[in-house]
Amino acid sequence: MKPEIRIGSRGSKLALWQANWAKSALIKNFPGLSAEIVVIKTKGDKILDVPLAKVGGKGLFVKEIEEALIDKRIDMAVHSMKDMPAELLDGLSIGAIPERENSGDVLISKNNMLLSQLPGKARIGTSSLRRLAQIRHIRPDIVISPLRGNLDTRIKKLDSDELDAIILAAAGVKRLGLGNLITEYLNEDIMLPAVGQGALCIEIRKDDYNIAKFADSLDHSITRSVVMGERAFLKKLEGGCQIPIAGHGKAENNMLTISGLVADPEGKIIIKEKLSGRLESSESIGTALAEKLLLRGAKKLLENLTAA
Repeated sequence: MKPEIRIGSRGSKLALWQANWAKSALIKNFPGLSAEIVVIKTKGDKILDVPLAKVGGKGLFVKEIEEALIDKRIDMAVHSMKDMPAELLDGLSIGAIPERENSGDVLISKNNMLLSQLPGKARIGTSSLRRLAQIRHIRPDIVISPLRGNLDTRIKKLDSDELDAIILAAAGVKRLGLGNLITEYLNEDIMLPAVGQGALCIEIRKDDYNIAKFADSLDHSITRSVVMGERAFLKKLEGGCQIPIAGHGKAENNMLTISGLVADPEGKIIIKEKLSGRLESSESIGTALAEKLLLRGAKKLLENLTAA
């Protein structure tokens, strides 16, 4: 009897693309393998009329899938890494982080207008506090409109909600073959990405050594080191979707540079730093970067935002 793996996923087009990618890669790596995708609806999929920051933030799109993993209803889960809480549930581990897609953010606008060309009081759709704060910092005149739903739904709202533009993660747009819609790739000076953005998380049970060998075949060592550094940064700050936090690493010649940011939601205060070191020390770099930001005033800012 050939081995079979049950892969847990959300049901959106993007989530299914990601799960099918993992399924195809596993079957390619292990020709005798059989794999099926199990669709699981999460709390984040059910609550679409409330901003993420008001309904719990991090974990909204993974909790029910993680519970299925713990209960052994599935053998592995495929998530967007940026949806993952800084700390995993007991008994679970990151089995693989595949090679990253474009990690940045993109602007999709009507009339193909760049961010700098949008008129005063233009309406931009996003429900991300990270994006909101950074946009307001450079364009305080912009009107931000809440934007929830799956990626394809958000793109449709560009017209139905009378928006001038929307901001999305480049990776999702490209994975769904919609790159032709992109008006502008926003550089890091304008929009620092979310921790883990553009990367996938293959989550497994910590003690399931049989599944671990399959998951390991999907791992990309450089991407793993970079993303784990970003996640160490997030963990030290104890950040979720309720606080505007950004963190992004770049690796070159076995060296890693992580840029990190903490802001207030209005974008009036932006605390930003970067730190470099050897790639194998990525988690230490991420933690040290967070400590650097905390000393520069992020601690007080985070305390005020958490108490609000």
